[in-house]
Amino acid sequence: MSIQDIEDLLVESGIERNEAKMEVKMLIEHFCNYSAKDLIMGKKLDSEKLKTVYEKAKFRAETREPVQYIIGYADFMKHKYRVTKDVLIPRDETELIAVRAIETVREKSYKKVLDIGTGSGCIACEIAFHTDAQVLGVDISSDALRIALENSESLKLQNKAIFRKSDIFSGVNEGEKFDLIVSNPPYIPKGTELQKEVTFEPKTALFTSDEMGIEFYEKIISDAKKYLNENGTIMFELGINQSALVKDILEKNGFKEISIEKDLAGIDRLISAKI
Repeated sequence: MSIQDIEDLLVESGIERNEAKMEVKMLIEHFCNYSAKDLIMGKKLDSEKLKTVYEKAKFRAETREPVQYIIGYADFMKHKYRVTKDVLIPRDETELIAVRAIETVREKSYKKVLDIGTGSGCIACEIAFHTDAQVLGVDISSDALRIALENSESLKLQNKAIFRKSDIFSGVNEGEKFDLIVSNPPYIPKGTELQKEVTFEPKTALFTSDEMGIEFYEKIISDAKKYLNENGTIMFELGINQSALVKDILEKNGFKEISIEKDLAGIDRLISAKI
């Protein structure tokens, strides 16, 4: 048995070749303490370690459980984030909102940020790590908040990235205001069929109860001005074909200077606006 054989096992199960290569690398690094440098240098794995990787890859192929849940972490903006089935797996496209939020905080010298639906805490932690702002991450899930706190502590962000249970603004204190509100809310319309891997992720973080996927944009935007400081900014990740709908909601609620940005796939992925 070889690394190539394990990669082929994943490909034969329907996983794209480049994805299979990456996943085998992740499995080897995690379960065999085998680094990228070891791989480049051609360091051999003994048969027992190869067997472990094969068994994990076989489980992945048979169940289609995401490799990030199998190893317990996901890479996001050069950091490793602990993930369980209580939180969404951070995705590459979500790095766009994290990067733009960091740039906005730096440019405007913002001091307080609210991350709604924080999940693993990846957006909140990256903003806190790269800026001087204090970030409050809120989520309705106590299990998700435990993971977010673990990630904050692993990055030594105590008192910079803090977390609180809240259904959108319900746990935000009266008079508590922010310079920036960011959110990657649930935006998949109910009834949407998803690939098998996504079904392992928490449904409350994925689906809306409406058919357009804009339920949470409406809920957040309708109350956001109460919690934004003067000259504040609001920023969302977008689902496919939702930019015009969310732009309309922002305009109806009096937000200005609305900006939409595409991701690397050419999809409208980020929308921001000023109070």
